[in-house]
Amino acid sequence: QVQLVESGGGLVQAGGSLRLSCAASGRTFSGYAMGWFRQAPGKEREFVAAINWSGGSTFYADSVKGRFTISRDNAWNTVYLQMNSLKPEDTAVYYCAADKTGWGSMNLERYDYWGQGTQVTVSS
Repeated sequence: QVQLVESGGGLVQAGGSLRLSCAASGRTFSGYAMGWFRQAPGKEREFVAAINWSGGSTFYADSVKGRFTISRDNAWNTVYLQMNSLKPEDTAVYYCAADKTGWGSMNLERYDYWGQGTQVTVSS
């Protein structure tokens, strides 16, 4: 069992930056791939970024490529999402998720554990 707790959300102006953190419990964190997803009001949850178990492989949604960076620190059981050049359309609840296969995916159904989410609001 893995429990995930996101933090770092908030209100920021367009063009600003935020760094989200996701702290995981459990001794097997380093074996999981981690992903970030987001859900805006009235929309489906969508993939943002993912990182494999070692941190050696990352992938991003086209909409955030070049602006967001996912990273992990297995010593601290934490995954991060650095978000730069934020746009109003980035406004959403952001969720982290854990995939026990270790490889990660853009498909949310591949993830086994989810956090409660953190709100990110970007004003224009």
